[in-house]
Amino acid sequence: MNISEQQFERYRNYLRFLARTQLPTHLRARMDPSDIVQQSMLQAHQAAEDFRGTSEAELMAWLRAILAGVVAHTIRDQHRGVRDVYKEQSIQQQLDQSSSFLANALISPLQSPSVALRQEELARSVAELVEELPDAQRDAIVLHYWQQLPLKQVAETLGKSPAAVAGLLQRGLTTLREKAEEKIVL
Repeated sequence: MNISEQQFERYRNYLRFLARTQLPTHLRARMDPSDIVQQSMLQAHQAAEDFRGTSEAELMAWLRAILAGVVAHTIRDQHRGVRDVYKEQSIQQQLDQSSSFLANALISPLQSPSVALRQEELARSVAELVEELPDAQRDAIVLHYWQQLPLKQVAETLGKSPAAVAGLLQRGLTTLREKAEEKIVL
């Protein structure tokens, strides 16, 4: 499969979303998901000739693997010399779980042979929608729903009251549902 520039660009927001979900909260201020994605895209461009897949699902999995390597390397650099349980977790596994959770976030389980491909496409679409949210809403949703932080901890991380975070979550989810109805055929 020859990878075009358009195919790479089509996955940029999806990768940025996954990078954002994998950054530990204590590193969010020092690490920008866009920088991680840019490095991942650079590595993907450099290794494009090595890609042997034939489908979009395989391309997404390959890009997730590259992103996992960049995230792991970045986290390792930030914690050089310090033991951190986060480094010992499988970042690839976490990215795959985020991708699966993302695909299932707005739909009920489907029953057809093309479920995996449809869920991968849906995951990319939902990631793009989340990336379009205002920063505060996006950050609240990522921290609460994907990093599974309690409301109080999200409020502390964002420097807001729990009531303000609850409002951000409600507005963000409402916006996501509205945009999903417009853009995504479920």
